[in-house]
Amino acid sequence: MDDLQGKVTIAPTVLTTIVRQTALEESGVSRLAPLPARVRGLRSGGAIEEGVLVAVTEQDVQVEVHVVADPQSNMLKLGAALQASITRAIQEMVGMQVGAVDVFIDDVAVEAAKAG
Repeated sequence: MDDLQGKVTIAPTVLTTIVRQTALEESGVSRLAPLPARVRGLRSGGAIEEGVLVAVTEQDVQVEVHVVADPQSNMLKLGAALQASITRAIQEMVGMQVGAVDVFIDDVAVEAAKAG
């Protein structure tokens, strides 16, 4: 059965869900950060969810993710780990090429003040 008929279409919101779940599972991520006002305008073929912007082009997927880091995390390593894990998740789950994963560490979680 080599004759494939029809097509498979992945909604951009599926991609934002993949990115969100993958980012939250990464050690060192406290939570997602709200998107800055400058990126809230949605381009055609894209989707926005809290902390995640995905743009789908003819060639690939472009991702922007905004996170709040745990205070003890190495932020350089965290950014690289997020880029690798998000790229891998999109490629493995939906088979799409990833052109870029831009990681923004917008804040560091403040540890709760200890009662004293």
